[in-house]
Amino acid sequence: MKNFSVKAMEPHTLVWWRNRQSKIDMSPPYQRHGRLWSPADKAFLIDSILNAYDVPKIYVADFTWGESPLNSQKVQYAIIDGKQRFEAIFDFFDGKLVLNSDFVFQEDTSLKLGGLGYQDLKLRYPQVAEIFDEYSLAVMSVFAQGPDPITELFVRLNRSKPLTGAEIRNAMSGPAPELFREIVKHEVFQQDISFTVKRRQDLNAAAKILYFEYSGELKETKKSSLDEFAKTSAKNRELLELSARKTIDVLDNMSEIFLPRDRILGSAGVFPVYYWFVRSRPAGDFPFIREFLVRFEEDRKTNRDLSPDDPSVDSEMQGYDRLNRSTDDIRSHSGRFETLSRRFAELKKNLKGKKSR
Repeated sequence: MKNFSVKAMEPHTLVWWRNRQSKIDMSPPYQRHGRLWSPADKAFLIDSILNAYDVPKIYVADFTWGESPLNSQKVQYAIIDGKQRFEAIFDFFDGKLVLNSDFVFQEDTSLKLGGLGYQDLKLRYPQVAEIFDEYSLAVMSVFAQGPDPITELFVRLNRSKPLTGAEIRNAMSGPAPELFREIVKHEVFQQDISFTVKRRQDLNAAAKILYFEYSGELKETKKSSLDEFAKTSAKNRELLELSARKTIDVLDNMSEIFLPRDRILGSAGVFPVYYWFVRSRPAGDFPFIREFLVRFEEDRKTNRDLSPDDPSVDSEMQGYDRLNRSTDDIRSHSGRFETLSRRFAELKKNLKGKKSR
């Protein structure tokens, strides 16, 4: 068998795929973060199926031919492209999705099917449910002995779609993307951050903080720099793994400081700066960090609301705001970190002064 090939699979009905749902890996490493489609988007796909419109091809890694090192979940298939379509179909089968209220069944426009779910169709309009059951998807089987051709296929299939840098980087093979995925399993990413992760902003933040640790300093974190880091760091795997362990240690400290779904962790752009700030502080400072950041953000908002001519305007705060608009520049990382460090040192000095009185 060739090391890589793509061919059309024998047509199978939606019922056939539903019966094999548990045998499909819906979240292989290169996949986008799921659940990006709204309920209306999903219902529109069901509309297309019931009205016999064409549905774009789905690509799956096919493991039915034999053992594969890629089949970590020990299943028959893994989604390469078409995850959202499969999720919409399975959600409709499982009663998690209903037809849009304005749905029109073009074969018989007299039927009022808007708002109905799959079980409603089975009970009241079995002939319509049968159309859904028997619809055949166009599925392409992909055979591969290694991750690189599948990664390349995923990127090529999504070339015209607005993939984020994190999504493309996640599709890369090698130790760095694997460590990005391990880092986002940490409690801080799973429980404490409050910024959205629909487009893998969590993986992007993980890449940045690991890049900082690997470099031992703040660095520019634009897409090209992170992509280069993901590729070249494999040459020094020992340093990369040591950096990952240090990253986890800092995240452990952050989990003691921040709260679940913390509003202070509501920006993916500032998260790496907060990470580096926590990293720079001794354990004795941890009890004061969150309160300091809350007050800092409140003061920053108050400062933004002041008239530019107001003599009480804080120019350092204004500078921080300007730096916050270009969150991947080295100047932005360094400037914001220096502002936080200086202000925190001032807070500690004031606290010591109060204690000495």
